Amino acid sequence: MVETALMAANRYRLRHLAKRGNKHAIATIWLLERIDKVLSLVLIANTIINAMITAMVTAIAITAFGNHKEVLTIATGTVAFLLIVFAEISPKIIGATYSERIALNTSWALKPLMVLAKPAVWFVNLFVSGLLKTLRIKVGNTETSERLSTEELRSIVLEGSNFIPKKHKSILLNLFDLETISVEDIMTPRPQIEALNLATSVDEIKHQLTTCYHNKLPVYEGEINQIIGILHVRKALALLNQTEDLTVKHFRDLLTPPYFIPEDTSVFTQLQYFQENRERLGIIVDEYGEVQGLVTLEDIIEEMIGEFTTSMASATGTAGTSAYSWNAQHECLLKGTSTLRDINKYLGLNFPLDGPKTLNGLLLELLQDIPDASISLKVANCVIEIIQVQDQAIKIVKLIRLPNHQISE
Repeated sequence: MVETALMAANRYRLRHLAKRGNKHAIATIWLLERIDKVLSLVLIANTIINAMITAMVTAIAITAFGNHKEVLTIATGTVAFLLIVFAEISPKIIGATYSERIALNTSWALKPLMVLAKPAVWFVNLFVSGLLKTLRIKVGNTETSERLSTEELRSIVLEGSNFIPKKHKSILLNLFDLETISVEDIMTPRPQIEALNLATSVDEIKHQLTTCYHNKLPVYEGEINQIIGILHVRKALALLNQTEDLTVKHFRDLLTPPYFIPEDTSVFTQLQYFQENRERLGIIVDEYGEVQGLVTLEDIIEEMIGEFTTSMASATGTAGTSAYSWNAQHECLLKGTSTLRDINKYLGLNFPLDGPKTLNGLLLELLQDIPDASISLKVANCVIEIIQVQDQAIKIVKLIRLPNHQISE
């Protein structure tokens, strides 16, 4: 029973109790670190006791009923049955059922017994080690075997949903996903970047600075691929109040060097890079150096804990999480720039993610043409109706979720 309880005990909970100063947990962990010796001690004691009981019952039976074949058979069978029921199966079931309670309550007695029985355990283990070496069996490292993979940790979080608050569970699962997605999946796409063009007039620059939504703006000259720096809007606004004869050079002097990110960088890696380089905003470029979008530290944080509630209008033009919901008719109106990952996440759909990143990109890939309005097609488990097309792009679409019996058709 004791060895079963020790093997079945939750080691992570025991370590938690030990860190809080629980003496029984500390003793139990000490025993688990020497589990081979504990098993030797328990099995030695168990074998000796079982052998003594069998010998005693046999001797008593012979004394009482005589040295007959039938007496020996009945006595041996009875002792074997009682030992199997009361000394093997029942204790092991109890030990597995109440593993933590039994392990904690018996650790205080096993620890001194380990010290007293050390010579006997050493002698037996000497032969055991020799046998294992002869059979070329390597004893595994318990520390290595206790390490959990990301998927195993994910399973623990999912199975512990009754004990973990829903929001905490969501954050933990999102953390596991950070290594499987790239910055390209969460970036603000190039057409939606709010940036400042120094090739325009000073009046136009002033107007954009006083109406922009962000604290930092990428600054380019001529076209978006020529990003020359990042402008802190607060510094620029202070400049507007202090200087009368403003020139482009005044704004250029306020720029900080841009921070560029390859488009296939994983989100988790980028989070580390942001921390190491003390950056909060990066420009995402492809293999040719062309600007694909931008990502901020806030984008990564939102990927982990969910979108922040804000009274400010979205500067990127994308829909917030409130837009991703089905109405009573199982319909949802979305912008073509909505990302497929967000649609899958909030609407429970299964659009492919190995190609285009937005709804507009997916539809253009499927149709292989710029469509007219009022075209519908079935993708995954819903019908997509194109509502508005403008400037060679799909602007507005309607998603219609199909009933289950139509999905299978």
